[in-house]
Amino acid sequence: MHERVVARPTAPYPHGPPVSVLLFATLDTKGREADFVRGILRANGVEVELVDTGCLGEPQVAADVARADLFLAADTTLAAVRARGDRGEAVAAAARGAEAIARRRHAAGRLDGVMGLGGGAGSTIGSAAMRALPIGVPKLLVSTLASGQVAHYVGSSDVLMMNAVVDVSGINRISRAVLTRAAQAMAGMARGGALAANADDKPLVAATMFGVTTPCVERARARLEAAGCEVLVFHATGSGGRTLESLAANGMLAGVLDLTTTELADELVGGFLSAGPDRLTASGRAGIPQVVSVGALDMVNFHGMDSVPERFRGRRLYRHNANVTLMRTTPAECRELGREIGRKLAAARGPAVVLFPRQGLSAIDRTGQPFDDPAARAELLRGLHETRGAVPLVELDLHINDDAFADRAADELLAHIAARPNFRS
Repeated sequence: MHERVVARPTAPYPHGPPVSVLLFATLDTKGREADFVRGILRANGVEVELVDTGCLGEPQVAADVARADLFLAADTTLAAVRARGDRGEAVAAAARGAEAIARRRHAAGRLDGVMGLGGGAGSTIGSAAMRALPIGVPKLLVSTLASGQVAHYVGSSDVLMMNAVVDVSGINRISRAVLTRAAQAMAGMARGGALAANADDKPLVAATMFGVTTPCVERARARLEAAGCEVLVFHATGSGGRTLESLAANGMLAGVLDLTTTELADELVGGFLSAGPDRLTASGRAGIPQVVSVGALDMVNFHGMDSVPERFRGRRLYRHNANVTLMRTTPAECRELGREIGRKLAAARGPAVVLFPRQGLSAIDRTGQPFDDPAARAELLRGLHETRGAVPLVELDLHINDDAFADRAADELLAHIAARPNFRS
Protein backbone atom coordinates (compact mmCIF):
# COMPACT_ATOMS: atom_id res chain seq x y z
CA MET A 1 0.00 0.00 0.00
CA HIS A 2 1.45 3.34 -1.05
CA GLU A 3 0.98 6.42 1.02
CA ARG A 4 -0.22 9.50 -0.88
CA VAL A 5 1.81 12.54 0.11
CA VAL A 6 0.59 16.05 -0.59
CA ALA A 7 2.40 19.25 0.30
CA ARG A 8 0.06 21.58 2.13
CA PRO A 9 0.81 25.29 1.68
CA THR A 10 -1.67 27.38 3.67
CA ALA A 11 -1.32 30.36 1.35
CA PRO A 12 0.98 31.46 -1.47
CA TYR A 13 4.28 32.32 0.24
CA PRO A 14 2.85 32.94 3.73
CA HIS A 15 6.26 33.93 5.11
CA GLY A 16 6.90 37.06 3.06
CA PRO A 17 8.57 37.70 -0.31
CA PRO A 18 9.82 34.45 -1.83
CA VAL A 19 13.45 33.48 -2.23
CA SER A 20 14.88 31.18 -4.87
CA VAL A 21 16.47 27.75 -4.43
CA LEU A 22 17.88 25.35 -7.01
CA LEU A 23 16.96 21.71 -6.34
CA PHE A 24 18.99 19.06 -8.17
CA ALA A 25 17.75 15.47 -8.56
CA THR A 26 17.64 12.65 -11.10
CA LEU A 27 13.94 12.73 -11.91
CA ASP A 28 13.93 9.33 -13.58
CA THR A 29 14.77 7.67 -10.24
CA LYS A 30 14.16 10.32 -7.55
CA GLY A 31 11.27 12.24 -9.13
CA ARG A 32 8.64 11.56 -6.49
CA GLU A 33 11.02 12.40 -3.67
CA ALA A 34 12.19 15.60 -5.36
CA ASP A 35 8.61 16.68 -5.98
CA PHE A 36 7.86 16.12 -2.30
CA VAL A 37 10.79 18.35 -1.31
CA ARG A 38 9.73 20.96 -3.85
CA GLY A 39 6.29 21.05 -2.24
CA ILE A 40 7.69 21.51 1.26
CA LEU A 41 9.97 24.31 0.08
CA ARG A 42 7.09 26.09 -1.62
CA ALA A 43 4.95 25.68 1.49
CA ASN A 44 7.69 27.52 3.36
CA GLY A 45 7.76 30.50 1.03
CA VAL A 46 10.55 29.40 -1.27
CA GLU A 47 10.51 29.52 -5.05
CA VAL A 48 12.08 26.37 -6.43
CA GLU A 49 13.72 25.51 -9.71
CA LEU A 50 13.78 21.72 -9.86
CA VAL A 51 16.62 20.69 -12.17
CA ASP A 52 16.42 17.26 -13.78
CA THR A 53 19.88 15.70 -13.73
CA GLY A 54 18.79 12.32 -15.08
CA CYS A 55 19.72 10.97 -18.47
CA LEU A 56 18.39 7.55 -19.42
CA GLY A 57 14.94 6.89 -17.95
CA GLU A 58 11.87 9.05 -18.36
CA PRO A 59 11.18 11.75 -15.73
CA GLN A 60 8.61 10.82 -13.12
CA VAL A 61 7.56 14.46 -12.60
CA ALA A 62 7.89 17.71 -14.52
CA ALA A 63 11.10 19.66 -14.08
CA ASP A 64 11.51 23.42 -13.99
CA VAL A 65 14.86 23.05 -15.77
CA ALA A 66 14.80 20.14 -18.21
CA ARG A 67 17.68 17.72 -18.55
CA ALA A 68 18.25 18.88 -22.11
CA ASP A 69 19.03 22.37 -20.78
CA LEU A 70 21.30 20.90 -18.11
CA PHE A 71 23.46 19.14 -20.69
CA LEU A 72 23.53 22.19 -22.92
CA ALA A 73 24.96 24.08 -19.95
CA ALA A 74 27.71 21.44 -19.93
CA ASP A 75 28.52 22.18 -23.60
CA THR A 76 27.04 18.91 -24.82
CA THR A 77 23.59 17.56 -25.65
CA LEU A 78 21.26 15.02 -24.12
CA ALA A 79 21.30 13.08 -27.39
CA ALA A 80 25.10 12.95 -27.44
CA VAL A 81 25.27 11.72 -23.85
CA ARG A 82 22.62 9.06 -24.49
CA ALA A 83 24.39 7.92 -27.65
CA ARG A 84 27.58 7.22 -25.72
CA GLY A 85 25.70 5.12 -23.20
CA ASP A 86 28.36 5.64 -20.52
CA ARG A 87 26.86 6.30 -17.09
CA GLY A 88 30.09 7.75 -15.72
CA GLU A 89 30.34 10.22 -18.58
CA ALA A 90 26.69 11.16 -18.12
CA VAL A 91 27.17 11.92 -14.43
CA ALA A 92 30.31 13.95 -15.14
CA ALA A 93 28.50 15.98 -17.80
CA ALA A 94 25.51 16.53 -15.51
CA ALA A 95 27.85 17.75 -12.78
CA ARG A 96 29.40 20.27 -15.17
CA GLY A 97 25.96 21.47 -16.20
CA ALA A 98 24.79 21.77 -12.59
CA GLU A 99 27.88 23.81 -11.74
CA ALA A 100 27.34 26.12 -14.72
CA ILE A 101 23.66 26.69 -13.90
CA ALA A 102 24.42 27.45 -10.26
CA ARG A 103 27.16 29.91 -11.19
CA ARG A 104 24.88 31.72 -13.65
CA ARG A 105 21.99 32.00 -11.20
CA HIS A 106 24.29 33.30 -8.50
CA ALA A 107 25.99 35.81 -10.80
CA ALA A 108 22.54 37.10 -11.82
CA GLY A 109 21.49 37.54 -8.18
CA ARG A 110 18.78 34.89 -8.52
CA LEU A 111 20.00 32.29 -6.07
CA ASP A 112 19.47 32.07 -2.32
CA GLY A 113 20.41 28.42 -1.84
CA VAL A 114 21.14 25.07 -3.46
CA MET A 115 19.75 21.71 -2.45
CA GLY A 116 20.33 18.23 -3.81
CA LEU A 117 19.33 14.69 -3.01
CA GLY A 118 20.39 11.24 -4.08
CA GLY A 119 22.93 8.48 -3.82
CA GLY A 120 26.33 8.39 -5.47
CA ALA A 121 25.34 10.05 -8.76
CA GLY A 122 22.99 12.57 -7.21
CA SER A 123 25.54 13.51 -4.56
CA THR A 124 28.26 13.95 -7.17
CA ILE A 125 26.08 16.19 -9.32
CA GLY A 126 24.52 18.28 -6.57
CA SER A 127 27.76 18.82 -4.67
CA ALA A 128 29.50 20.03 -7.85
CA ALA A 129 26.98 22.88 -8.05
CA MET A 130 27.44 23.65 -4.37
CA ARG A 131 31.23 23.72 -4.43
CA ALA A 132 31.09 26.22 -7.30
CA LEU A 133 29.46 28.83 -5.05
CA PRO A 134 31.01 31.17 -2.49
CA ILE A 135 31.09 30.38 1.20
CA GLY A 136 27.91 31.62 2.85
CA VAL A 137 25.48 30.61 0.10
CA PRO A 138 23.26 27.92 1.74
CA LYS A 139 24.08 24.42 0.48
CA LEU A 140 22.28 21.29 1.68
CA LEU A 141 22.79 17.80 0.29
CA VAL A 142 20.58 14.92 1.44
CA SER A 143 22.66 11.86 0.67
CA THR A 144 22.82 8.15 1.39
CA LEU A 145 26.60 8.66 1.66
CA ALA A 146 26.55 11.32 4.36
CA SER A 147 27.50 8.93 7.16
CA GLY A 148 30.76 7.88 5.48
CA GLN A 149 33.74 9.61 3.94
CA VAL A 150 32.43 12.87 2.51
CA ALA A 151 35.56 14.87 1.63
CA HIS A 152 35.01 14.19 -2.07
CA TYR A 153 31.61 15.90 -1.93
CA VAL A 154 32.33 18.70 0.53
CA GLY A 155 35.78 19.68 -0.69
CA SER A 156 36.81 23.06 0.73
CA SER A 157 33.27 24.44 0.68
CA ASP A 158 30.62 24.83 3.40
CA VAL A 159 28.35 22.07 2.11
CA LEU A 160 25.96 20.73 4.73
CA MET A 161 25.30 17.01 4.26
CA MET A 162 22.30 15.31 5.85
CA ASN A 163 22.12 11.54 6.14
CA ALA A 164 19.18 10.15 4.18
CA VAL A 165 19.09 7.21 6.67
CA VAL A 166 17.23 5.06 4.10
CA ASP A 167 17.64 5.05 0.36
CA VAL A 168 16.03 7.97 -1.44
CA SER A 169 13.48 5.62 -2.91
CA GLY A 170 9.87 6.26 -2.08
CA ILE A 171 8.15 8.30 0.61
CA ASN A 172 7.85 6.39 3.89
CA ARG A 173 7.78 7.40 7.53
CA ILE A 174 11.61 7.67 7.62
CA SER A 175 12.22 9.42 4.32
CA ARG A 176 9.25 11.72 4.90
CA ALA A 177 10.74 12.91 8.20
CA VAL A 178 14.24 13.35 6.77
CA LEU A 179 13.17 15.14 3.59
CA THR A 180 10.73 17.39 5.43
CA ARG A 181 13.34 18.54 7.93
CA ALA A 182 15.89 18.97 5.17
CA ALA A 183 13.53 21.15 3.14
CA GLN A 184 12.61 23.18 6.21
CA ALA A 185 16.29 23.67 7.02
CA MET A 186 17.00 24.84 3.49
CA ALA A 187 14.03 27.20 3.59
CA GLY A 188 15.25 28.69 6.84
CA MET A 189 18.80 29.20 5.57
CA ALA A 190 17.64 30.63 2.25
CA ARG A 191 15.22 33.01 3.91
CA GLY A 192 18.03 34.29 6.11
CA GLY A 193 19.21 36.37 3.17
CA ALA A 194 22.68 37.18 1.93
CA LEU A 195 25.36 37.76 4.54
CA ALA A 196 26.21 41.43 4.41
CA ALA A 197 29.74 42.64 5.02
CA ASN A 198 30.28 44.46 8.29
CA ALA A 199 31.41 48.05 8.12
CA ASP A 200 34.37 47.20 10.35
CA ASP A 201 35.55 44.19 8.30
CA LYS A 202 39.30 44.26 7.81
CA PRO A 203 41.17 43.30 4.63
CA LEU A 204 41.29 39.50 4.58
CA VAL A 205 44.67 37.88 4.02
CA ALA A 206 45.41 34.17 3.60
CA ALA A 207 48.75 32.76 4.72
CA THR A 208 50.23 29.26 4.39
CA MET A 209 52.18 27.57 7.17
CA PHE A 210 53.80 24.28 8.07
CA GLY A 211 55.35 23.26 11.37
CA VAL A 212 58.79 23.92 9.90
CA THR A 213 57.85 27.47 8.81
CA THR A 214 55.77 28.43 11.86
CA PRO A 215 58.16 31.10 13.29
CA CYS A 216 58.13 32.98 9.98
CA VAL A 217 54.39 32.91 9.43
CA GLU A 218 53.50 33.71 13.06
CA ARG A 219 55.69 36.80 13.03
CA ALA A 220 54.40 37.91 9.62
CA ARG A 221 50.82 37.40 10.77
CA ALA A 222 51.35 39.58 13.83
CA ARG A 223 52.80 42.32 11.64
CA LEU A 224 49.86 42.13 9.22
CA GLU A 225 47.31 42.18 12.03
CA ALA A 226 48.98 45.17 13.63
CA ALA A 227 48.62 46.96 10.28
CA GLY A 228 44.86 46.30 10.20
CA CYS A 229 44.48 43.01 8.34
CA GLU A 230 42.54 39.90 9.31
CA VAL A 231 44.73 36.86 8.66
CA LEU A 232 43.58 33.30 7.93
CA VAL A 233 46.38 30.76 8.32
CA PHE A 234 46.13 27.50 6.38
CA HIS A 235 48.17 24.44 7.21
CA ALA A 236 49.77 23.33 3.95
CA THR A 237 48.51 19.76 4.13
CA GLY A 238 46.59 19.56 0.85
CA SER A 239 43.19 20.56 2.17
CA GLY A 240 44.65 23.84 3.39
CA GLY A 241 45.99 24.75 -0.02
CA ARG A 242 42.77 23.77 -1.73
CA THR A 243 40.76 25.93 0.66
CA LEU A 244 43.01 28.91 0.02
CA GLU A 245 42.58 28.45 -3.73
CA SER A 246 38.80 28.30 -3.29
CA LEU A 247 38.67 31.51 -1.25
CA ALA A 248 40.84 33.28 -3.79
CA ALA A 249 38.67 32.09 -6.69
CA ASN A 250 35.58 33.41 -4.90
CA GLY A 251 37.09 36.86 -4.52
CA MET A 252 37.18 36.82 -0.72
CA LEU A 253 40.84 37.77 -0.24
CA ALA A 254 42.64 41.10 -0.28
CA GLY A 255 46.05 39.46 -0.36
CA VAL A 256 47.91 36.15 -0.10
CA LEU A 257 51.06 35.49 1.92
CA ASP A 258 51.93 32.16 0.32
CA LEU A 259 55.18 31.49 2.14
CA THR A 260 54.77 27.70 2.44
CA THR A 261 54.34 26.16 -0.99
CA THR A 262 55.36 22.63 0.03
CA GLU A 263 52.20 21.08 -1.44
CA LEU A 264 53.72 21.64 -4.89
CA ALA A 265 56.53 19.22 -4.01
CA ASP A 266 54.06 16.52 -3.02
CA GLU A 267 52.17 17.01 -6.28
CA LEU A 268 55.35 16.82 -8.36
CA VAL A 269 57.04 13.89 -6.65
CA GLY A 270 54.07 11.89 -5.33
CA GLY A 271 53.78 12.71 -1.65
CA PHE A 272 50.67 12.50 0.50
CA LEU A 273 49.90 16.20 0.95
CA SER A 274 49.30 17.45 -2.59
CA ALA A 275 46.75 20.21 -3.11
CA GLY A 276 46.40 19.29 -6.78
CA PRO A 277 47.82 20.70 -10.01
CA ASP A 278 45.96 24.02 -9.71
CA ARG A 279 47.72 25.08 -6.54
CA LEU A 280 49.13 28.62 -6.84
CA THR A 281 46.81 29.66 -9.67
CA ALA A 282 43.55 31.10 -8.29
CA SER A 283 45.04 34.25 -6.77
CA GLY A 284 46.80 35.01 -10.02
CA ARG A 285 43.63 34.57 -12.07
CA ALA A 286 41.71 36.80 -9.66
CA GLY A 287 44.39 39.52 -9.67
CA ILE A 288 44.93 39.25 -5.90
CA PRO A 289 48.29 40.55 -4.61
CA GLN A 290 50.64 37.70 -3.73
CA VAL A 291 53.88 37.42 -1.84
CA VAL A 292 55.20 33.93 -2.48
CA SER A 293 58.13 32.02 -1.06
CA VAL A 294 59.52 28.51 -1.16
CA GLY A 295 58.80 27.36 2.38
CA ALA A 296 59.22 23.61 2.97
CA LEU A 297 59.93 22.85 -0.68
CA ASP A 298 62.89 20.91 0.67
CA MET A 299 60.54 18.07 1.59
CA VAL A 300 57.98 15.58 0.32
CA ASN A 301 55.55 14.19 2.90
CA PHE A 302 54.68 10.59 3.68
CA HIS A 303 53.07 8.91 6.68
CA GLY A 304 55.00 6.34 8.74
CA MET A 305 58.31 5.05 7.38
CA ASP A 306 56.59 1.98 5.93
CA SER A 307 54.42 4.23 3.73
CA VAL A 308 57.40 5.49 1.72
CA PRO A 309 57.29 3.85 -1.73
CA GLU A 310 60.03 1.32 -2.40
CA ARG A 311 61.52 3.45 -5.18
CA PHE A 312 62.30 6.17 -2.63
CA ARG A 313 63.84 4.00 0.10
CA GLY A 314 67.37 5.01 -0.93
CA ARG A 315 66.59 8.74 -0.71
CA ARG A 316 67.41 11.07 2.18
CA LEU A 317 64.57 10.42 4.66
CA TYR A 318 63.80 12.06 7.99
CA ARG A 319 61.49 10.57 10.61
CA HIS A 320 59.62 13.64 11.84
CA ASN A 321 57.50 11.50 14.15
CA ALA A 322 55.83 8.09 14.14
CA ASN A 323 53.23 9.27 11.62
CA VAL A 324 55.24 11.63 9.42
CA THR A 325 58.24 10.80 7.26
CA LEU A 326 59.90 13.52 5.18
CA MET A 327 61.97 13.04 2.04
CA ARG A 328 64.48 15.62 0.82
CA THR A 329 63.76 16.96 -2.66
CA THR A 330 66.62 16.51 -5.11
CA PRO A 331 68.33 19.33 -7.03
CA ALA A 332 66.52 18.22 -10.21
CA GLU A 333 63.14 18.24 -8.46
CA CYS A 334 63.89 21.63 -6.94
CA ARG A 335 64.73 23.10 -10.31
CA GLU A 336 61.40 21.90 -11.72
CA LEU A 337 59.57 23.29 -8.69
CA GLY A 338 61.22 26.66 -9.29
CA ARG A 339 60.14 26.57 -12.91
CA GLU A 340 56.57 25.72 -11.93
CA ILE A 341 56.30 28.57 -9.45
CA GLY A 342 57.79 30.96 -11.98
CA ARG A 343 55.38 29.87 -14.72
CA LYS A 344 52.33 30.20 -12.52
CA LEU A 345 53.25 33.62 -11.16
CA ALA A 346 54.23 34.92 -14.59
CA ALA A 347 50.62 34.28 -15.66
CA ALA A 348 49.16 36.23 -12.73
CA ARG A 349 46.91 39.20 -13.49
CA GLY A 350 47.76 40.97 -10.25
CA PRO A 351 50.94 41.96 -8.44
CA ALA A 352 53.21 39.14 -7.34
CA VAL A 353 56.68 38.94 -5.84
CA VAL A 354 58.87 35.99 -4.85
CA LEU A 355 61.09 36.12 -1.77
CA PHE A 356 63.92 33.59 -1.72
CA PRO A 357 65.68 32.70 1.57
CA ARG A 358 69.19 31.71 0.55
CA GLN A 359 70.03 30.22 3.95
CA GLY A 360 67.27 27.63 4.03
CA LEU A 361 63.64 26.78 3.32
CA SER A 362 62.54 25.14 6.57
CA ALA A 363 63.55 24.41 10.15
CA ILE A 364 65.46 21.33 8.98
CA ASP A 365 67.04 23.00 5.92
CA ARG A 366 69.80 25.11 7.42
CA THR A 367 73.42 24.63 8.42
CA GLY A 368 73.78 21.56 10.59
CA GLN A 369 70.24 20.29 9.96
CA PRO A 370 69.32 17.04 8.15
CA PHE A 371 67.97 18.61 4.95
CA ASP A 372 70.62 21.32 4.49
CA ASP A 373 71.45 21.25 0.77
CA PRO A 374 72.91 24.41 -0.83
CA ALA A 375 73.03 22.72 -4.24
CA ALA A 376 69.30 21.94 -4.17
CA ARG A 377 68.49 25.50 -3.08
CA ALA A 378 70.64 26.84 -5.93
CA GLU A 379 68.71 24.73 -8.44
CA LEU A 380 65.39 25.93 -7.02
CA LEU A 381 66.54 29.51 -7.49
CA ARG A 382 67.78 28.73 -10.99
CA GLY A 383 64.39 27.31 -11.97
CA LEU A 384 62.63 30.46 -10.71
CA HIS A 385 64.89 32.67 -12.81
CA GLU A 386 64.15 30.59 -15.91
CA THR A 387 60.39 31.12 -15.96
CA ARG A 388 59.39 34.06 -13.74
CA GLY A 389 59.34 36.60 -16.55
CA ALA A 390 58.82 40.09 -15.13
CA VAL A 391 57.81 38.90 -11.66
CA PRO A 392 60.22 40.40 -9.09
CA LEU A 393 62.47 37.86 -7.39
CA VAL A 394 64.07 39.11 -4.19
CA GLU A 395 67.00 37.04 -2.94
CA LEU A 396 67.65 37.47 0.77
CA ASP A 397 70.72 36.15 2.59
CA LEU A 398 68.45 34.93 5.37
CA HIS A 399 66.77 31.77 6.58
CA ILE A 400 63.01 31.60 6.07
CA ASN A 401 62.42 31.59 9.84
CA ASP A 402 64.56 34.67 10.48
CA ASP A 403 62.61 37.64 11.83
CA ALA A 404 63.92 39.89 9.09
CA PHE A 405 62.58 37.56 6.40
CA ALA A 406 59.10 37.48 7.95
CA ASP A 407 59.07 41.27 8.30
CA ARG A 408 60.06 41.75 4.68
CA ALA A 409 57.34 39.38 3.50
CA ALA A 410 54.64 41.13 5.51
CA ASP A 411 55.78 44.59 4.43
CA GLU A 412 55.82 43.59 0.76
CA LEU A 413 52.24 42.35 0.95
CA LEU A 414 51.04 45.38 2.90
CA ALA A 415 52.47 47.69 0.26
CA HIS A 416 50.60 45.88 -2.52
CA ILE A 417 47.33 45.75 -0.58
CA ALA A 418 47.53 49.43 0.36
CA ALA A 419 48.00 50.35 -3.30
CA ARG A 420 44.58 48.94 -4.18
CA PRO A 421 41.68 51.40 -4.30
CA ASN A 422 39.40 49.54 -1.88
CA PHE A 423 41.95 49.21 0.92
CA ARG A 424 40.73 50.09 4.41
CA SER A 425 43.19 50.17 7.31
